[in-house]
Amino acid sequence: QLQLVESGGGLVQPGGSLRLSCAAAGFTLDYYAIGWFRQAPGKEREGVSCIRSSGDSTKYADSVKGRFTISRDNAKNTVYLQMNSLKPEDTAVYYCAAARGCLGPNGMTYWGKGTLVTVSS
Repeated sequence: QLQLVESGGGLVQPGGSLRLSCAAAGFTLDYYAIGWFRQAPGKEREGVSCIRSSGDSTKYADSVKGRFTISRDNAKNTVYLQMNSLKPEDTAVYYCAAARGCLGPNGMTYWGKGTLVTVSS
């Protein structure tokens, strides 16, 4: 069974940090681009960041550039999203997804179930 499992979400104060993890089970992430997406209540799912299979190319939404960093450890079959200087508007359910390239939400092949990030004082 092919699965992606996110972890690391939680409640954090504005200005704080969290590191999300996306672990794969049942398949290797080596050949997949991994994207992080988020969906806030009442809003559409949006792309946050993506890393290609080789790890040599990354993309970020303008709203998180300079604050979030995506990385991958293929030996651990895991992709990370380091989130710093968090803002209340970062509050959302964060999902990771896998595909052969960095695509939009409709183009990703495998999805995790999400982890909730709440930024609030």
